[in-house]
Amino acid sequence: MFKRWLEISEQKSCLMIGPRRSGKTTLLKNRYPALPYATLDDLDLLDWAKRDPKGFVSSLGRLAIIDEIQRLPSLTVAVKYAVDNEDARFFMTGSSTIGLMDAAADTLAGRIDIVSLPTGCWGENDGEPIHSSLNEQVGLPKIREANRRLKDAITYGQFPEVLDQESIEKKKEILVNYRNTYFTRDLMQLSNIENLEGLLAVFHHLIRSLGSHLEVSNFAREAGISHPTAKKYLNALNQAQMTFKLYGYQYGPAKRYIKAAKTYFSDNGIINSFNAGLNEGQLLENFVIVELEKRRKLGFIKAGQFYYYKSSSGNEIDLIFEMDGTIYAVEVKATKRPGPKDFRNLRQFEDRLNRPIKRILFYTGEEYRTVDDIRLLPIGALYRGK
Repeated sequence: MFKRWLEISEQKSCLMIGPRRSGKTTLLKNRYPALPYATLDDLDLLDWAKRDPKGFVSSLGRLAIIDEIQRLPSLTVAVKYAVDNEDARFFMTGSSTIGLMDAAADTLAGRIDIVSLPTGCWGENDGEPIHSSLNEQVGLPKIREANRRLKDAITYGQFPEVLDQESIEKKKEILVNYRNTYFTRDLMQLSNIENLEGLLAVFHHLIRSLGSHLEVSNFAREAGISHPTAKKYLNALNQAQMTFKLYGYQYGPAKRYIKAAKTYFSDNGIINSFNAGLNEGQLLENFVIVELEKRRKLGFIKAGQFYYYKSSSGNEIDLIFEMDGTIYAVEVKATKRPGPKDFRNLRQFEDRLNRPIKRILFYTGEEYRTVDDIRLLPIGALYRGK
């Protein structure tokens, strides 16, 4: 498997979170092949850990890998004891934060690093990052190479196992298998969900409403389930790292979570597996936003949170974030020749706190250009960019 862009400190214990099949186990096994390894997907080991957590952790020695610890969040108490009293270090993985992050925060605060491993960044399977996507310019041959790969990327996503396949048929087969196992039945088991039809309805309606404001009451009605059930299923998708939310950007931290959230999928392959038939614009918007979110999680974009913006007159901007005292306003357009209407919302955006603003428009063309104060970036700039 290809080398991942995530750096891990070897001086502290680590909890690595990320969606199923993002490559957490492969990464740790490849980097630390000599370490003892235990996965709680093994029912015998899970039973042992439940009955004798301290003995189970002690059996692994002072340095080991514990996989899928979200299946028994209470095991973090035994991990804490070993870290504090036996000078032990553990590399742990979790595919869902259901119950896990609270347990880790209560027992392991300050003792471990918590890192995120998303599915592959675009171009990660072809080598190390070679430029900054937002701040450096890539030569035309590289942009054209990226554009030739773009359709495949936005269609089948960046799950490592999918990237490793050459044939379209095999990519489709793997994604359908993921849908039938990790995206549905595995999620049902972890989240105590019993209604497969209801979960599938949630997936399909969420895909159809991609990039729209998510009002749970409307969502429940459209999906044909109760309000509490819809809320539970949506939270389960977020906690399983299959989706993430953008909240409305407001001028002041206390107001930033008032407006309805937008939900995006953490990989376009999830969308493809449900054969929902989205248009290119929707797929492209999800792809660009999630590629930037991956870089935020990996620490390349040093922003605490991503937002979207909607003005009082209804004008929207796809993505807003703050970095190094500057506000970045980002739009995504599925066009090779953006016109005045594509720039309008970015032009009208103003920061009431008078901070510097960088206005960026990602588009499907090849040239780096500046129109007024709006920087046009080819989507191909994301390929092998950090």
